[in-house]
Amino acid sequence: MVATLLLFYEDAYLRETDAKVMDIRDRTVWLDRTIFFAESGGQVSDRGTINGVWVVDMTENFGHVLERRPHFSVGDVVHLVLDWDRRYRIMRLHSAAHIVYFAVREVLGELRLIGSHVGEDKARLDFEYHGRISEHFPEVMRVIDDTLSEPRNIEIYRHPERPEIRIWRLGRWEIPCSGLHVRSTTEIGRITIK
Repeated sequence: MVATLLLFYEDAYLRETDAKVMDIRDRTVWLDRTIFFAESGGQVSDRGTINGVWVVDMTENFGHVLERRPHFSVGDVVHLVLDWDRRYRIMRLHSAAHIVYFAVREVLGELRLIGSHVGEDKARLDFEYHGRISEHFPEVMRVIDDTLSEPRNIEIYRHPERPEIRIWRLGRWEIPCSGLHVRSTTEIGRITIK
């Protein structure tokens, strides 16, 4: 299988690049490099175009599933353009989801997270909790609002002993995460929960 350089881990804000076609199978294309994130850890795959043909999905091994068979061939250099507005909404929501996760922990203690999903319109966290978690929303929102009350940097770094693991950090909060995020809380906007 093709080893693809994942440019989004070097720069999540990169919107366009060129890449070499390494393999094509029907409507799925593998490249030597990509800016397209493949669904992982609850975050949905990116969309965009390769030489003007829409990428409608990504496979787990970074195959780019196109809306139709490509008009280019193995060995060609192609141009990738990310659907940036969609990606940026997802990055903002993913960082917001981590803030909500930690705010819930601040208020209710450590709860078991049993599921999550980050799409382009909303993010969802599923906690194992006996009772009505919504009763605690005012307290959770106070922690969220306090966190967003001043600009704070969001850092992504690799675990020093296990560099394949990426860590998301905001102040004292940190969590392993392979998803994509904004650089600052100022980019997130207002968070609401329901």
